[in-house]
Amino acid sequence: MVNLKSKKPLIISGPCSAETEEQTLATCRALATTGVVDMFRAGIWKPRTRPGTFEGIGEKGLPWLQQVKQETGLPVAIEVATSRHVELALKYGIDVLWIGARTTVNPFSVQDIADALRGVQIPVLIKNPMNPDVDLWQGAVQRIQAVGIQDIGLIHRGFSVFGSSVLRNNPMWHIAIEMRRRMPDLPILCDPSHICGNRKYLHEVAQRSADLNYDGLIIESHINPDKAWSDAAQQLTPDALADLVRSIEWRKENTDNPEYVRALEQLRGQIDQLDAELLGILSRRMSVSDRIGQVKKENNVAILQTDRWSDILERVTSQAQKLNLSEDFLIKILDAIHVESINHQNAVIHGRRTTDMN
Repeated sequence: MVNLKSKKPLIISGPCSAETEEQTLATCRALATTGVVDMFRAGIWKPRTRPGTFEGIGEKGLPWLQQVKQETGLPVAIEVATSRHVELALKYGIDVLWIGARTTVNPFSVQDIADALRGVQIPVLIKNPMNPDVDLWQGAVQRIQAVGIQDIGLIHRGFSVFGSSVLRNNPMWHIAIEMRRRMPDLPILCDPSHICGNRKYLHEVAQRSADLNYDGLIIESHINPDKAWSDAAQQLTPDALADLVRSIEWRKENTDNPEYVRALEQLRGQIDQLDAELLGILSRRMSVSDRIGQVKKENNVAILQTDRWSDILERVTSQAQKLNLSEDFLIKILDAIHVESINHQNAVIHGRRTTDMN
């Protein structure tokens, strides 16, 4: 049986969709010859946004994956979204299942899959939900764990959020980092194909995941990407996939080098001291916000002063380059401070504790 922790980095690759027997086998054969792929993936059922688009070849493609295993020896993985999918995957000897983002978002669907897996031992990978909700992601894992599945991994494929970006899905790395903190024993793979939506950004995102100590990649490859029936822009040829994988620098998780340990301890001590100073300053800032709230209460003035907030944003972000900080970071910090300040002033005006607002 496949073990998701058997190799690091674990590389899973194959087409977004199994389209034809010829395309599926040709892609797998080419990937196998590269020597960089540990597992073959192919979409059998494709949850699409609109009806009438290609929604996967269905059960017809499962024997093709059996042939993939016979010819190359590579384990095979597919996405499942219903108990029926699980039943068919097990019938055809699929080695690894993954639960997609559109399914993870629905606890009823995840529970349906979990119930179908009760009493079965098969590795299961769980993608983050489409919306940035770490609790929902963790809950999906817990549902699969509750039926006895022991070999579980995570897939970070980015999040669907409002706003334009060159990337298809916002990676929101901090959510994946928080998920790892909560479930440190689970391996996590990056899915740069779905984060990027375009092959030109794949290397940058894949390297970022390696720098964050991810355990591998699940990335799409097609024998002829430009003619793919789904997600053509984000897929690589097998040769290009091999080049990308070989170009990623996977660093060691830690070292016992005494010089490294001493330097890190010293620098972390500085970080701890600076954090304490920052928190003290924030506490004093909120004390000033409390006094502002009292003044507004006495004069029956609304809490939110839009012009003042705009002035703060403009003044602080204009210093981004000088401070060697990104505007995006400064805006996020200011937003969090502003919300907390509003909560403090609201508590003063209405005579509540600040913690009652959270």
